[in-house]
Amino acid sequence: MSTPEQTAAQSTITASHASEAAAAAAKKETTAGVVFGIGAYGLWGLLPLYFVVLQPAGAVEIVANRVVWSLIFCALLITITRTWRLLGNAFKERTVIGPLAIAAGLIAINWLTYTFGVTTGHAVEASLGYFINPLVSVLLGVFVLKETLRPLQWAAVVIGFIAVGVLTVSYGKLPWIALVLAFSFGLYGFVKKRVGPKVSAITSLTVETVVLAPIAGAVMVVLGVTGAATLGSDGPAHFWLLAASGIITAVPLLFFGASARRLPMTTIGLLQYFAPILQFIVALTVLHEAMTPDRWVGFGIVWLALLLLTLDMLRTARKNSVIRRNATRKNARLGAA
Repeated sequence: MSTPEQTAAQSTITASHASEAAAAAAKKETTAGVVFGIGAYGLWGLLPLYFVVLQPAGAVEIVANRVVWSLIFCALLITITRTWRLLGNAFKERTVIGPLAIAAGLIAINWLTYTFGVTTGHAVEASLGYFINPLVSVLLGVFVLKETLRPLQWAAVVIGFIAVGVLTVSYGKLPWIALVLAFSFGLYGFVKKRVGPKVSAITSLTVETVVLAPIAGAVMVVLGVTGAATLGSDGPAHFWLLAASGIITAVPLLFFGASARRLPMTTIGLLQYFAPILQFIVALTVLHEAMTPDRWVGFGIVWLALLLLTLDMLRTARKNSVIRRNATRKNARLGAA
């Protein structure tokens, strides 16, 4: 027979092993989330190069093709993974289909605005939108989730507004492309985060493309009838490049969905800097867009705001990590007792 001391020791070991297993599983999920996040934002950062190759197709045609070909790609994924039943359940669930329909509208606005920006010589301003996006996430926390801002967050938001003012003077108009991109994708990420646990990334993306497909299909028909479409008139290479928009669109969105389900908003906020940095570099080095001194000042102010926001996120994440670690140890001791 085991003595009480031996039983207690065994309980302590068992609780410790369970705690270690849970920590290992959580670490594995976090690592996967980071990899998916880097993949998503890295691909989005290089997207301007793809739009350049698609010329002379315009923004509307590119986005319509992205939706239609993405739907075909998603249908193949659903078939391969045998998840048609899950897709059907998603359409039956109001708490899923409603938010995803909203997400579909938001991502359509985002795609149209971004494609228009890149194809009309405003790739730098488009990258600005994704630099501003973390500040939009903070504002969503205040106005939607009723969160209280910490001092560094307040400072970042105020500095961000100053930057928008400086850039408005520089551009001679409100940088509407950047603002539309920031708010549309900020809201999209918020909606996806809320509905994420209820559906898989593939199911979520398929629902969004199903919602948009009728409109996109109608647009493609109109463009074809009026002779404005380039899909079938600029050679087979151009056709297949446009057809590839399904994969090029769907893959980073799937990565993003998989990342959003595994990571806290803080980590996603840090990862999303990858996209605008790459977009900014591509705009300057490949597309050769001009950056005047006053625009450098405006971007510099934005980066200062992001630096403060990053420091605040890291400090808060570190504090929360200590709290969780202490709570885990306390629970392990209570389980052993």
